[in-house]
Amino acid sequence: MMIKDTNHPKGSSLSMNIQHNRRRFLQLMGTTAAGMALPRAARAADAKLATAPKSATPNFIVILADDQGYQDMGCFGSPKIKTPNLDQMAKEGMRFTDFYSACSICSPSRAALLTGCYPPRIGLTRVLFPRDPAGLNPQETTIADLLKTRGYATACVGKWHIGHLPKFLPTSQGFDSYFGIPYSNDMTIAKNMTAAKDAKLPDGMTAKSMKTAPEKKNHVPLMRDTEVIEYPCDQSTLTQRYTAEAIKFITASKDKPFFLYMPHTMPHTPLFASPKFKGKSARGLYGDVIEEMDWSVGEIRKTLKALGIDKNTLVIYTSDNGPWLSKGKDGGCAKPLRGAKFDTWDGGMREPTVMSWTGTIPAGTVCKEVASTIDLLPTLAKLAGAKLPEVTIDGKDIYPLLAGTPDAKSPHDAFYFYRHDNLEAVRSGQWKLRKGALYNLRADISESKDVAAKHPDVVKRLKAMMKTFDAKLKANSRPLGGALAAKKPKSKPKNKPKPKPKPKSKKKKSRTAESI
Repeated sequence: MMIKDTNHPKGSSLSMNIQHNRRRFLQLMGTTAAGMALPRAARAADAKLATAPKSATPNFIVILADDQGYQDMGCFGSPKIKTPNLDQMAKEGMRFTDFYSACSICSPSRAALLTGCYPPRIGLTRVLFPRDPAGLNPQETTIADLLKTRGYATACVGKWHIGHLPKFLPTSQGFDSYFGIPYSNDMTIAKNMTAAKDAKLPDGMTAKSMKTAPEKKNHVPLMRDTEVIEYPCDQSTLTQRYTAEAIKFITASKDKPFFLYMPHTMPHTPLFASPKFKGKSARGLYGDVIEEMDWSVGEIRKTLKALGIDKNTLVIYTSDNGPWLSKGKDGGCAKPLRGAKFDTWDGGMREPTVMSWTGTIPAGTVCKEVASTIDLLPTLAKLAGAKLPEVTIDGKDIYPLLAGTPDAKSPHDAFYFYRHDNLEAVRSGQWKLRKGALYNLRADISESKDVAAKHPDVVKRLKAMMKTFDAKLKANSRPLGGALAAKKPKSKPKNKPKPKPKPKSKKKKSRTAESI
């Protein structure tokens, strides 16, 4: 379902412009299935050409926030965070209100986006740590791998977090280059990392001593390709540096098709903003961080327009999972959704998503159909003319949705919600079944009213779908690359008397990240 976005109306002139763009789009694309099979011709400089020239092969930019909440964007209803660039992107493109990540935690959600698979299918179902000699199996096919077969320049700028060892890093997964932090910014440096000859290190530390440096929380390495270029990374300038690196890549690749994957480190905690943005938002440091990321989006889109390639570039902005609510003021907001990061409630996996593509995506529109990050691989592959992997994937082509094709529907009969290896929920159309409770998401977006008793037939159908799908997926799953490290045992004090038991308190313990 594609509708006009009335979130920020500008009067009848906007409506007329949308209708004009829609008519022009349909004229270029054709109203038949044959017309839909030629999307590149619609974007050619000369729309009369029967086939698109090579230069019209579309560019792709995927910008991924880390732990951004559903409401944390102006066009998604934030009362305090200002995001004029993302709001403008929505006015010129499309908001997706029912767009899901494939997991509510970092590593699995990123692996899913790049491979088009639910996390258990590719064996990556929990967060990776610097101690883990594991990562996304290099035998998997990523979006970058596919696009390389079509001559694309590829770059990853930002947080990777699906394996920090050289054989799992972006340069071994289809990307020509990498610049960023290899995992979450609250972690530590891993053992035996290689420093570049000109690496910026603390006084007294050498490339050799860095390999055995003591772990210090929030002190993480900044990498270029497979080498550490700065340790510890100055995170206050990270968004600025990511943006400069992205613009440098776009400018250098303007004369050929390119794919930029830009997974931001923020707003994962600890939060950092540059002096230009720190202390400026009404939402505190969290708002500062989001507003700086919004600035970054604006700089990238300005660059596309200045280079004259905005009409040939699909830009996608979404988040890896929901907000980290237990961080209080340093966490985001998922309203009106229930739940957050770590959850299979919609607040943990339903993401604020905006896509723009001048002249192709109808301006000022909203898509309310179910779609997901796992759909990006098959969609971008089709647009680039690349063959899909021979192995099973779970994503579907959603080009008809983003193109605003009349009466386009979600290609998913059902979308599944995994937490680690466990299938906890399923959504099919308006219905979501989670742990035996049934919710009508069209009438109850907050998942507050269990209507299972009123619709036993729906419950029965969805339970059967879950059982069948889960069994088939696990019968056709593929291995993780490497092996996960054993969990660290909790250290116990030596030769110390046991403390006297404290009186029991009636006060409930607060949930922490470790207890979730």
